[in-house]
Amino acid sequence: MTTRTPLAIAAAAIGAGALTLGLTAPAMASPDTRAADQAMVSVFHGVPGMTVDVYANGDRLLGDFKPGTVTKPQALDPGTYDIQVFQAGQGPDGTPAIEKKIEVPADANATIAAHLSADGTPELTAFVNDVSKVDDGKARLTVRHVAAAPAVDVRAGGQPVFKGLVNPDEMTTEVDAGKVSTDVTLAGTDTVAIGPADLNLKAGTSNVVYAWGSADAKDLALKTQTFSTADSTPAAVHGGGGGAAAAGPNSPGDWQAWAAAAGVVTLTGVVVAHRYAGRRG
Repeated sequence: MTTRTPLAIAAAAIGAGALTLGLTAPAMASPDTRAADQAMVSVFHGVPGMTVDVYANGDRLLGDFKPGTVTKPQALDPGTYDIQVFQAGQGPDGTPAIEKKIEVPADANATIAAHLSADGTPELTAFVNDVSKVDDGKARLTVRHVAAAPAVDVRAGGQPVFKGLVNPDEMTTEVDAGKVSTDVTLAGTDTVAIGPADLNLKAGTSNVVYAWGSADAKDLALKTQTFSTADSTPAAVHGGGGGAAAAGPNSPGDWQAWAAAAGVVTLTGVVVAHRYAGRRG
């Protein structure tokens, strides 16, 4: 079992910037037509209470993107992209809620999560998705804590699987494939914060569970993202190691785990945090 810190956390501040999820419509392609050096990128919306439109380099990428939604992986050309996130219907001439710039490296597989920090501040975190093959009869289970909530334990079948998971970290392990009942409790207690929820972990899959929402608002929830590991190639970027961000800006650009296979990702900009915070609840 491995505990990993986030590969990137967006700098939170009041001011202007550029939100980039880094996907321009002309650069996007389906996984079936993916070029050799393209990255696979998903987006998870984990900020409660706001439906958004996402613009990439001035073009609308996602419309009416609702909290609790994760997109399917899309093939992206490597490069630098500018993205703006607006409250639905307010772009592209209005003031964006989040703005960022991101450089996407070749051959990466990642999910960019817009979510709340432990204290309720909206931020952006990029996670590497481990799509390496698992042993026969096994499935990979990863839990990412992206909720405005304290440290938690994660149980499967009533037994702790992960302990002391804090926002915005993740923990991962391989488990026997099959259906399992899971719940999330406050760390060190039997107080259930989320669940129980039934997961169907199919053999040969990598399953990511996001614990998101706000404890204060009592809207904590789970969202699952599943990847096949059957098509993994040697070029796939794995999330092994400690996963700590490299020295430098504390941002999604610090995707250190991508560096060995695809080069260093850099991200600049600021999150206009007070606009999101004012709409929560």
